[in-house]
Amino acid sequence: MKVLAVIDMQNDFIDGSLGTKEAESIVPGVAGMIREFDGKVIATRDTHGEDYLSSAEGKNLPVVHCVKGTKGWEIRPEIQKVLDEKPGSMVIDKPTFGSVELGERVGSLKDTDGGVEEITLIGLCTDICVISNALLLKAYLPEVPVRVIESCCAGVTPQSHSQALEAMKMCQIEIV
Repeated sequence: MKVLAVIDMQNDFIDGSLGTKEAESIVPGVAGMIREFDGKVIATRDTHGEDYLSSAEGKNLPVVHCVKGTKGWEIRPEIQKVLDEKPGSMVIDKPTFGSVELGERVGSLKDTDGGVEEITLIGLCTDICVISNALLLKAYLPEVPVRVIESCCAGVTPQSHSQALEAMKMCQIEIV
């Protein structure tokens, strides 16, 4: 079985408090990738509470974002639509960069339906949550190829996006 991890395609990361034009530009490609993907689709949703600014992350990144229940926390409508149309897709709320639950869920698939053949990641932000989840998935399933689709990811800046892709290459994550 192939797994597609769609990382944090939320309004706040696209055109909200932490949005960028690069993030906006990947939305059509991400929607198309989900629509055409033949396998299990699992999306993550960065999730914070009203107390975000007092958290460790909030002290280091003092920009309120992805507060549960807000418009910024919601997955971009055109992405949510294709997720809703994809049989068996799921969304995992995650309180931090890497999702242990994502690792556990993908890890649990290794003994079902012929196992996990490959894991593909797309989404936001390449240099924070995509890289964190790619490395986490590689740790859960070290023998399974993990790949990241460069054109379906965007970083905080174009430079940090490129740096994250280079770092993942060094950790034997394929960049396509």
